[in-house]
Amino acid sequence: MKILPTRAASVSRQGLCTALLVASLTAAVGVSPAHNTADSDDPAKDPKNPQGLPHGTPNLTLPDLRPKGPGGLPGARGDGKDDAKDATTGIPATALDAYRKAAQRAAADLPGCHMPWELIAGIGNVETHHGTYQGTRMTSDGTTDKPILGPQLNGNGFADIKDTDRGALDGDTVYDKAVGPTQFLPSTWALYGADGNGDGKKDPNNIYDAALGTAKYLCAGGKDMNRAEDLDKAILSYNPSREYVNAVTSWMRAYKEGNVPSLPDHPGKPSGNTPAGSGTPAVPSAPSAPGTPKPSKPAPPSKPAPPSKPTPPSNGGNGGNGKPGGDKPGGGTGKPGDGGTHKPPGGGGDNKPVPPAPASRLERIGDNRAWEAYAGEAFKEKARVLAKDKSGKPVADARVRFEVGGGTGAAFADGSTTITVSTAKDGTATAPGVVAGLKSGEVTVTATVVGRDVPAVKFAGTVKVRAAKQIDVVGTPELKAAPNGAFADRIQIKVLGEGGKDVIGAGVTVSVTKPDGKTVPDGGPYFKGTDGKPVRILKAGTTDKDGVLTLPKLLTDDKSGAYALRLETADGAVLIIQLMVTAPGTSTPPATPTAPAPKPTA
Repeated sequence: MKILPTRAASVSRQGLCTALLVASLTAAVGVSPAHNTADSDDPAKDPKNPQGLPHGTPNLTLPDLRPKGPGGLPGARGDGKDDAKDATTGIPATALDAYRKAAQRAAADLPGCHMPWELIAGIGNVETHHGTYQGTRMTSDGTTDKPILGPQLNGNGFADIKDTDRGALDGDTVYDKAVGPTQFLPSTWALYGADGNGDGKKDPNNIYDAALGTAKYLCAGGKDMNRAEDLDKAILSYNPSREYVNAVTSWMRAYKEGNVPSLPDHPGKPSGNTPAGSGTPAVPSAPSAPGTPKPSKPAPPSKPAPPSKPTPPSNGGNGGNGKPGGDKPGGGTGKPGDGGTHKPPGGGGDNKPVPPAPASRLERIGDNRAWEAYAGEAFKEKARVLAKDKSGKPVADARVRFEVGGGTGAAFADGSTTITVSTAKDGTATAPGVVAGLKSGEVTVTATVVGRDVPAVKFAGTVKVRAAKQIDVVGTPELKAAPNGAFADRIQIKVLGEGGKDVIGAGVTVSVTKPDGKTVPDGGPYFKGTDGKPVRILKAGTTDKDGVLTLPKLLTDDKSGAYALRLETADGAVLIIQLMVTAPGTSTPPATPTAPAPKPTA
């Protein structure tokens, strides 16, 4: 993760786009709002966080900037010949798959974080142009064919960070270097490294591992990416620079708003500011002669022009030629995702924007019955629409945006809640499958035509929770405590349904009772309410994707004796757990959970 030194050149380069973007970005990330104290594992609150120190120069190219030459920032597309192909927002297939799988894992393991794959992609673009920095290639498993290394952090223009891994990751036994597609420092990777491709290794040079590690790092400290202040804090912990936040957020929005083609995996273009010795630049294609129409598939020139010699990052400009302001806006509106003058996929060869397809209405395909699915499972149905023009003829190549809504946590299979699909020749567009969230309730999928004032089409669905048949205690928690203290273990339970299936989203009410499991005592064990006062009956929450629920910490007052916990689901499954509060050293028979009570018949 590369940190932006304060330089007039960087500000000059990004001044125009920052000004244009400030209105739209303020709503998402604010202007460095004050943050509450985070959890102890949150790197954002630690001023000594090594990732938050200057250790590289980020690519601040925004979606509506088009660098002219092979120099400039990481992510520059050289002579622009490939711009029509990716319409600014294209991502190599392997990296795109890695980002989406990382978001899926985060949704399962860190559901409260609400990590969008588009945010991980924004980081990956700004850091190393999706792992293609300086012509780097991906192997079939997502590992870069050569390490992407930042500069030696010896205090000369960057942070002074002595070696922490004996050179195991960065090859340097004196100082540390940032490593891999998302530029982790070795010490940070030791804390947040992940195995994203299931090969049993945690490799920062693998895009799947790096993407999942990035998700874990951004989510640390209980941050929720649906909260503007948490999103802002997460990105600032990656790089404490407002320009960096603007760049990452604008790319994230561009990916959410635009069609994101899955590009063939190929080497990136030379950026001009990779540290010396980090790789051999790829040779860019020569630009077309002025006035010559651009062919649909340009042949490589017989004598490729050699690239300008890359220069290491320094206190000078951000571009490869060392001069600030070398990149010019691409003529866009300044809004993330509008593509500037880049040609959308399937357009003509004149590099001009293609106007929205003339769709005048959108029709639902299929009946109007509401969809149904159990919590955590996929809906069988998919949203499908037909775009027509004024005469009723199907419209091809109309961009249809599908958006999942509702409060159940439902999303498309890749973890995203918004996706844009172009209509086929017959005018139809089909959204990916939707996976129900972990809560019961209503789900909507809304289809609209991008760039056209056409009435939306809505699909409705319902998320149900399986009937609970049994409640079990997970593990062997300590069920004895001393007065004026607390039970050592937070009790975990698992709810099972018909056939032993996990019940996801089951609401559980827990009560502290006398040993009979029915009568609530005046004193004894208690939970702490939201107002800090003792409570002995509360709704403990809902089970997770594995059917498991962890109860709040159980405290004790000054009363000793035998007690019980009564746990009950909404549909009547009951478990009674016996508890004992006794002074240390007192001999008492061990307390154990009772067998699950059968479901009441009346």
